[in-house]
Amino acid sequence: MDVGLLMFPSPGTAAPGWTRMPLPKPLKLLLIARKMGSAGMGQLAEGLGFRSLVLADTQCLTPEVWGQLMLVASATRRIEIGTGVTNSVSRDPAVTASAALGLQVASEGRAVLGIGRGDSSMAKIGKRPAPPEDFDLYLQRLRAYLAGEEILRDGHPSRIEWLDSTSVPPVPIEVAATGPKVIEIAARRADRICFAVGADTERLGECIAHARRAAEAADRDPDALRFGAYLNCVIHPDREVAREAIRGGLSVFAHFSGFHGMNIEALPEGTRAAARHLRSHYEMAHHGEAAGAHAQALDAEFIHRFGIAGPLEEALARFREIKESGIEFVRVVPGSRDMPPAVAGPSIQSLAKVAAQVGS
Repeated sequence: MDVGLLMFPSPGTAAPGWTRMPLPKPLKLLLIARKMGSAGMGQLAEGLGFRSLVLADTQCLTPEVWGQLMLVASATRRIEIGTGVTNSVSRDPAVTASAALGLQVASEGRAVLGIGRGDSSMAKIGKRPAPPEDFDLYLQRLRAYLAGEEILRDGHPSRIEWLDSTSVPPVPIEVAATGPKVIEIAARRADRICFAVGADTERLGECIAHARRAAEAADRDPDALRFGAYLNCVIHPDREVAREAIRGGLSVFAHFSGFHGMNIEALPEGTRAAARHLRSHYEMAHHGEAAGAHAQALDAEFIHRFGIAGPLEEALARFREIKESGIEFVRVVPGSRDMPPAVAGPSIQSLAKVAAQVGS
């Protein structure tokens, strides 16, 4: 199982040769990476042995994601890089395809295009996530653009013309999915599905089974799909410290289960109460922050079930269970936006140990 990180882009540039420097202590390492911005995060992830780094696309909270990814591409040599995730509302599919193809050229084939219906990027500009039928059409157009094909847009022929002058591997489309409708769309249109349903292996197994059935119904080979998961994880010997550090990031992914249109009553019993609470009380002003009242309201039992927060040995066991459930890759959200660096640094280094143990 490939283990990578999902982080928020940060302004800054990486100094040449930083990857060849001896790795300092965890806290100092993280502070250096943050000072150096997204490029430094990429070098941090690559230096610690993670397989990928994806950056959140939320324009009012972070710098523009595709520009930041170009910096990461220039600062790294091995890891997969991409969006985690962009959206189908604020960006035209031609714009997204051209940006992803440009990153594929710059990174020499290491790009992935993670996409969803929109969350904070939409809320911050007063818009709502894309309806499933609009998302489906967007993915069809996106795939055509990525392949250099011509499509009609209001009767006007449109394609990525500059692609004729270069040759790059296909950019994989990776859909972030929580509910059954989006899982079905992803099974028809995407190369990968990354489930945003938490760390519960029973629910992950149900999502995989649903996706495989949907692929078969669409006359696609289910084995051609790759299945991944977004995981919230903080590793610390004190479980209370870990829970406090994880709750903000975890609330982001837990509230997807409470999106309007989701059938909360169909969720696992242990998730329903949190989904109801987050549907009504999620504070976008504290998006991803543990300090938000909505995040503080999550109880220890839910945090333990939906995320991974505790000692290294416990985290390693949970990751192994997730691997055995059929998940092939994970995008780890390593805490909350406001977590203390003194907790974040050692946790990320411990995550690297987990990645080395469960890596495929």
